[in-house]
Amino acid sequence: MSEQPGRIMAGEMAEQPTVLRRILEEGAPRIREVATAIAARRPRFVLLTARGTSDNAALYAKYLLEIQLGLPCGLTSMSTTTAYGARPDLTDVLVISVSQSGGSPDLVASTRAARDAGAITVAVTNNPDSPLAAVSEFHIDILAGPERALPATKTYTASLLALYLLVEGLRGGDGAAAKALPDLASQVLSRQDEVRHLASRYRFAERMVITSRGYGYPTAKEAALKLMETSYIPALSYSGADLLHGPLAMVDNISPVIAVVTDGKGGEALQPVLDRLRGRGADLVVVGPRPQVEAASAGFVLPTEGVPEELQPILEILPLQRLAYEVTIARGQDPDAPRALAKVTETH
Repeated sequence: MSEQPGRIMAGEMAEQPTVLRRILEEGAPRIREVATAIAARRPRFVLLTARGTSDNAALYAKYLLEIQLGLPCGLTSMSTTTAYGARPDLTDVLVISVSQSGGSPDLVASTRAARDAGAITVAVTNNPDSPLAAVSEFHIDILAGPERALPATKTYTASLLALYLLVEGLRGGDGAAAKALPDLASQVLSRQDEVRHLASRYRFAERMVITSRGYGYPTAKEAALKLMETSYIPALSYSGADLLHGPLAMVDNISPVIAVVTDGKGGEALQPVLDRLRGRGADLVVVGPRPQVEAASAGFVLPTEGVPEELQPILEILPLQRLAYEVTIARGQDPDAPRALAKVTETH
């Protein structure tokens, strides 16, 4: 246990505006350079490789790449190469490997195999000296600084911004829309009392459901992961569309549901799901724009005005990270040191 439970995680959550600003000011030129080199080679499709929190960042990149560039994307199953020895032809395929530490053996092995199979390989990590960076043709440093708390917070939002800037570079954009993010993130993080009030609803929760659509879906998955690894509450994340295909049956008037509502097409697509949840009397909390929050039983209003939908996930996750922290503290546990977890997970 740390001297003060959650001290390290709280400190790292608070660093996120500074990290975002550092990427925009110091990291963007290198990201643009990598994007220019890749764009010149005209990749035919993209594969994304990651685990855990980084897997949710990779899912965000999948939405970006398919929507902004029209490139088909897939999330890889690493065991096809590491366990089964498959060797697909990856000529002119862009393989993006996302990893906070860059040290997981299966990520390194699958990326090496992809490069040997003809892929253009890019590692997105918080460690330029990592084995994953070494085996990749290109490397993007997310510049988050050392992360000591076991739950990843600042490296997640840093990965999202780095991936956004990479996709912007691939399509010839300048990423200017992201410049407001550090100040907006500071505003969101300053509203700790609001999140603490929300957390009181979940102290005794036996399970939770988190749902979204579109760009918000990776946020739902990451929020569920944070809640499970810190508070140990079973938190189930679903695309709103998937929630209607069966899991909705488990939702009742005592089942907490958090809906991540982006201000844009994803939020519009989620509306029928919100209507169904209200119809079932669900304990519905919304993270999103003011009108959606006011129509729910509770929520957290995000500053989405003027923020493109594709950038809102960087803000959406901030109150949900804090929610995981506050629920864990309220349950008498230490979010800095979840049981049975290590900072580098060595899967093979």
